Amino acid sequence: MASGFINYEDGKMNNPMKQHGAFSWNELMTTDIDGAKSFYSEMFNWQLEDINKEMPYTLAKIDGQESAGMMSMPPEAGGMPPMWGAYVTVDDVEASAKQAVALGGKLLLEARDIPDIGRFCVISDPQGAALTIITYFDK
Repeated sequence: MASGFINYEDGKMNNPMKQHGAFSWNELMTTDIDGAKSFYSEMFNWQLEDINKEMPYTLAKIDGQESAGMMSMPPEAGGMPPMWGAYVTVDDVEASAKQAVALGGKLLLEARDIPDIGRFCVISDPQGAALTIITYFDK
């Protein structure tokens, strides 16, 4: 998961997409990954790259820049329909999950690691809108 919006300040790399509160990633979970890859690559002229970490995953790129990901619906998704999900960066995923619950939201999926990427969980706001929050690992 990377972004093309990187700048340098005081000799350090800053990525605004990895700052607390920033939308930092979009991901499709689908029951037909091959159909989705065909549709989106034609629709948006995305270049697709299949990668394998813990499970098969496809990166969607625009001019070589990673912009989104696609994956098959995981078993724990139950009967959920295919959907796009957004990730918002937070400084501390566990603390932010507790804050969401304290503000009337719910914890839908407990925090877990994405190897070499970060730690995430899924919350919902008081109206039921789901959102994935993530704390990226330092690299």
